[in-house]
Amino acid sequence: MTRALTMEIANKDLWHDRITTDPQIMSGRPCIRGMRITVSLVLSLVASEMKTSEILEAYPYLEAEDIKASLQYAAFLAQSQRSPFSGVSA
Repeated sequence: MTRALTMEIANKDLWHDRITTDPQIMSGRPCIRGMRITVSLVLSLVASEMKTSEILEAYPYLEAEDIKASLQYAAFLAQSQRSPFSGVSA
């Protein structure tokens, strides 16, 4: 991936506006727009193959952009953090 393409993708990230942390909400874990819905919950729902429409039906105060922002946030963390598996041989 070229640097220009990476920057273009970064500029489209929604997570900066939608993912919040507050020590008073869910012990500071990343949440959706200050609500008590954690990013990890949204990611777990996606990983369990729930469709966006099913998630929105189960959590009507969420928006499709919240789900996308959660995925973008996870991708950002995966790209920017050191893997806990580095140095482990298979």
